[in-house]
Amino acid sequence: MENELALLGKYIGAGLATIGIGGAALGVGAIVSSYLAGALRNPSAAASQTAMLFVGIAFAEALGIFSFLVALLLLFAA
Repeated sequence: MENELALLGKYIGAGLATIGIGGAALGVGAIVSSYLAGALRNPSAAASQTAMLFVGIAFAEALGIFSFLVALLLLFAA
């Protein structure tokens, strides 16, 4: 019974940790949406903001990858 409860806790924790993946997807969507809205308003300035777009996407996606790694650690570590 105690082992089953620990297994249940691992699965619940891993499931909660994967919420961060959805949050990262929403963050990337918000970043790209804001970039496109600004690029449509001022197309001449869009080329200078492309590098910052990719930096923002990379940071948001890194948080999703970290939450995925936490979920894997909860499932498969000890």
